[in-house]
This record gives sequence, structure tokens and C-alpha cells, in this order.
Amino acid sequence: MNTTEHDKVALITGSSHGIGLELTRRLLSEGFQVVALNRSAFPEDDPLIRESLERRRLRVHRADLSDFEGLRRALGAIKASEEKIDVLFNNAGGSVPELTFSRQGRELHFELQTVAPYVIAMELRGLLRNGALKTVVNTSSNAFDMMRRFDPDALERPASFKQLFGPYAASKLALSLWTRELAPLLERDGIRIRSVDPGPNNTLRKGKRSGLPFYVEPLMRFFFPPPSQGASRLYEAAFGASRELSGVYLRKDRARDLPFREHGPRVLEKVRSIHEREFAAG
Repeated sequence: MNTTEHDKVALITGSSHGIGLELTRRLLSEGFQVVALNRSAFPEDDPLIRESLERRRLRVHRADLSDFEGLRRALGAIKASEEKIDVLFNNAGGSVPELTFSRQGRELHFELQTVAPYVIAMELRGLLRNGALKTVVNTSSNAFDMMRRFDPDALERPASFKQLFGPYAASKLALSLWTRELAPLLERDGIRIRSVDPGPNNTLRKGKRSGLPFYVEPLMRFFFPPPSQGASRLYEAAFGASRELSGVYLRKDRARDLPFREHGPRVLEKVRSIHEREFAAG
């Protein structure tokens, strides 16, 4: 896709609903071109989305990000068709109600929310180098504040399952930990990477079973703000006061300390090994 020097290109995963959709709409309205990497389709009744698709300012690639075969095809198509990426938002995610494994045999939250963002960032590193902003924003969570133990070697096949505060929280912590560890390497290319907690948002989807504890769903439905709030926090993480920082975990636009930082090198080693031995070699 030909872009002018002044065009900004954002790639957003999980951009067809919730926080990702609100972020997509905001960036399109500000003149960005958006490359979407989604499992599901965009809503058909959104005028801005429809117009952007027709004008090719919104370009869609479909894949289940937890399935390496489909993800490999989609990333190959992106690398073949795009000249640059200014900012990458690794936003895709979600929670499942019971212990579930990916096609590769790893726990699904870990595959989707820890491994896939690393794979995407590393595979698109060349396009990020070509961009002007050279920024990666990973969507994390404060759910890991409730964790009392963290074992990197249990991420792939946990012995037990707890909704929200089990594998989901562990996968988000692992994401922020490898973000912190990877930052010095990416800075050699001028790329800055951050993880951010989007805060509480009502991202419930009608007809879809969530992985939330029973007492959280009514709170989310009636008291949590709309996903536009989370989108604003991702936007600020990319373009706001912290835009010069790298490796940080942001909550309410401020850098916060991560728990279990001593496990960061081990987490990075795990995702790097999976990428090199399974994805890149596939």
C-alpha cells in the first residue's frame, strides 16, 4: 500500500469491537491509516468504518492470533503489502471461562496475550523501523495486582484455573514483564515499547460467554465506563506525556512498578524461544 511521507499508519489487533474498535475509530477520524488484524469482522452499520474500508484507509487482515498457521499467513500478507508501521497496538485479548489450550498446545490466555504480541512485534520490526513514530503499545491489565505467586514455568500448562485472577492475570503480567525486558533491544532500532492498563471498561459482548467471575459481570454491565475510556488510555500511552519512555508499565498515564520483576528474563526467554523455534522456523 502506497503511503505519503505524512501519512501515519497504525496496526491494531483486536480492533473490531470494544476498546480496539473505539481506538480504530479515533485514529481514523484523526487521519491515520489503520491496518486491522482481527479474528472477527467489523460492524457493518458503522459509517466511518464503512467509508474507511471503501477508501482503503482501513485495511483488514483476518486471523486467529492464537493459531500460528493463520497468524503466519496474515503477518506475511501485511509485510508484503505495507511499507511502514508507525505505531503497533497489541490489543487483542479476552478471557475464557475454563482451562483452554491453543492449537500449539499452550494455555490460551498465554498464547493470545503473551506469546502472540511478542511474535507480532518481532515479525513487524522491519516495518516499525520504517515508521516515523516507531512505537509499540501492549494492552495489559491490573488484574495481576491480586496475584500472590507467579511461576513463569507454569504459564504454558497451569495446574489449576481461576477466572480472571488465574491464567488471564498471569498472561498480562508476563506481557508487561517481557515488554520491560525487550525494551533495550528495540531501542537499538529507535523503537519504544510500553505496556498499559486500560482500566475497567464495559467490554461485554452479547451472546458471548465471558471468563469473568459471576460477581464481576453485573459490576461491569452497570458501573464500568464504556470502552472509549480504555481506548483513550491506549492513545495517551502512544502519543501522550509518556511517549518518550520505553519498557514502562503505565496505569492512569503514570509509570508503575511491576511485581515479580525478577522473573522478567525468564519470561522473555520463553517467548523468544517459542518465536524462534516454532513460529519463525515454521
